[in-house]
Amino acid sequence: MAPSWSKPKVVFVLGSTATGKSKLAISLALRFGGEVINSDKMQLYRGLDVITNKVTTDECAGIPHHLLGILHPDADFTAEDFRREATQAIDQVLSCGCLPIVAGGSNNYIKELIQGNNGEFPARHDCCFLWVDVDKPVLDAFVAERLERMLEKGLVVEAWEAFDASNADYSKGIRRSIGLPEMDRFFRSQEKEERLLAEAIEEIRSNTCKLAEAQREKIVRLVMENKWSVWKVDATAAIVWRGEKEAERVWGETVLDPSVDIVKQFLEGEREVLMTETASTGCGVSCKAAAMATVLVAK
Repeated sequence: MAPSWSKPKVVFVLGSTATGKSKLAISLALRFGGEVINSDKMQLYRGLDVITNKVTTDECAGIPHHLLGILHPDADFTAEDFRREATQAIDQVLSCGCLPIVAGGSNNYIKELIQGNNGEFPARHDCCFLWVDVDKPVLDAFVAERLERMLEKGLVVEAWEAFDASNADYSKGIRRSIGLPEMDRFFRSQEKEERLLAEAIEEIRSNTCKLAEAQREKIVRLVMENKWSVWKVDATAAIVWRGEKEAERVWGETVLDPSVDIVKQFLEGEREVLMTETASTGCGVSCKAAAMATVLVAK
């Protein structure tokens, strides 16, 4: 049991797009009686469920999700707005005796939540950061595969329904989502050439890979420049084994089980055990209970 004087605890699941953050967050919520708070800036908006890759009802597995599809598509929503709304959602989850699990790829929002308002949030809450990482070549290949599935689910039709020839401002609201601005040239063409569609799809794939790399670099900066301590869990093998009979076993052994061990010790007040000393590079070997994870502690 955690000491009675300990602060309320919050788990964060970080990572680039397509690394399995939502899957891990939901699995942890099922294991520890948690609820998920979305921190993906495009998934905050209503609509474009395929393009923004929102979790489906089945994928949610009955776990309540907060800040998901709550905004008007044209709404202006800042990092400061997120800090305010996320803090309220987290406090609501805690008031119900549940574990808040913040998951999403918008790291500027997470940075604002943790460091904004003079660091009020970590002063009031104990935070555990899990980073789901995947090697770039493997992730790039998976992004292309996931895009194919999104096309099968109706990405082009969804983009067409949202297309507005008189309002092509892709710098505001949900219209910033990768998958919509890339289709503009195709939708404006008279003949709807297959070549233009293929070029748009390739641009979506390329921009998604660039986003994933930028998200990863941001997490590294949070660790090295902002002195965050983050647990890195390598999901590369789980992605490589996708679609195979052993896929769930690999996911469990390399991603879920280490994450469960980390969160369990965090909730039991053993965070000091997890934060073992590391080499000057900032990367080290974790304790035995989380042998598949690596703790990153900024020096």
